Amino acid sequence: MKFMVFGIVFFLTVNCQAQAARTTGGSPPAWGPVGNSQVRYYYLPDVIAFYDVKMSMFIYFENKTWVRKSYLPSRYRNYDLYKGFKVVMKSYNGYTPYTHFCEFKRRYAPGYNGEIQKTIGERPEVKSSADKYYGEAIL
Repeated sequence: MKFMVFGIVFFLTVNCQAQAARTTGGSPPAWGPVGNSQVRYYYLPDVIAFYDVKMSMFIYFENKTWVRKSYLPSRYRNYDLYKGFKVVMKSYNGYTPYTHFCEFKRRYAPGYNGEIQKTIGERPEVKSSADKYYGEAIL
């Protein structure tokens, strides 16, 4: 009987820990703005994409559909995520931030610059042209 009770308690404990691990998600990237560690999404006006902090994925429109990828499209391979402005989506925590895309695109056109943002981490140094930083390589 004790073994059965122990087994049930063990199963419930492991199951609860697994669920908690799924919901806590990832941490903000080094290029993310300081002071927003609990936010799930950023909108990146210059690349017309969202970034899902929890899943560590970029969300952008490609081939007539929204895709989630760990990198930006190749056309943005020279984009510097540390310098680009990030719109912090404080009030949205769902799974489809692009439902607000038209509003964000209208309010924050490419090239938009709001208040200066300090990033969480420092941009990696560029040692030579062979080591050039690409937005899709460092998350």
